[in-house]
Amino acid sequence: MLSKKTKYGIKALAFIARKKDRKPVQTSEIAKSENISQKFLESILLELRKSGFLGSKKGKGGGYYLIQEPEDIGMTAVIRVLEGPIAMVPCVSLNYYEKCDDCPDEKACSVNKLMVQVRDSTLKVLGDNTLADVAATK
Repeated sequence: MLSKKTKYGIKALAFIARKKDRKPVQTSEIAKSENISQKFLESILLELRKSGFLGSKKGKGGGYYLIQEPEDIGMTAVIRVLEGPIAMVPCVSLNYYEKCDDCPDEKACSVNKLMVQVRDSTLKVLGDNTLADVAATK
């Protein structure tokens, strides 16, 4: 299940991406529009800034802005920064692999086989979408 942190992070990035003037957006504006606790949102935006998705400007006219174009921000990268591993079990994770304690043979494990398919399908969907896709209005 997607955490609220990740859900709110995606919503905030999409909100910022929809701003055509590319001027910094205040946290309070995002929080009000997306119905997110401002304090929680501030911690999420700080993490996104530290990860290189956002820049920030202090003072009057300050706020957060995208460092890259929305079409250059892949959702796989966003999910990994906010959520961590995409795989549901560590033995199929591409970036956070860990052997399962209760499994002597991953190649024969029915759970492993299923979760590889789930991981690959999830990566395909996330890999096929950018922030521009997510931020697009219908």
